[in-house]
Amino acid sequence: MTIAFYLILTAVAVAALKNMMPAAGVRQTTAAELKKDTGKKEKQWIDVRTPGEFNAGHIAGFKNIPLHQLSARLKELDPQQEVVVMCQSGMRSQKAARLLKKKGFKHIANVAGGIGAWR
Repeated sequence: MTIAFYLILTAVAVAALKNMMPAAGVRQTTAAELKKDTGKKEKQWIDVRTPGEFNAGHIAGFKNIPLHQLSARLKELDPQQEVVVMCQSGMRSQKAARLLKKKGFKHIANVAGGIGAWR
């Protein structure tokens, strides 16, 4: 195998690991903490799963904004208010948290383990 192959393999591995790491400045919360906080009006509760997943079961108070629509629907959110994002396992919501951070949102929490941890 060539050095170029190993460099490409390393770059792919680093990129994959970066996507799994929590975004800097994003608070990680647990399902147990979430159960204490749901319903608080001062937070924005966003479920980034698909509409089908959301309709199959979701937590009351969460608004469905699928990850692929989040950029286009940012105006529905207040960048000054905390945003709590969740998905099925925590991976898509981690991507959503990164996007929100890049768009200037300051107070973001990701539900580690997603709705799977809630159940």
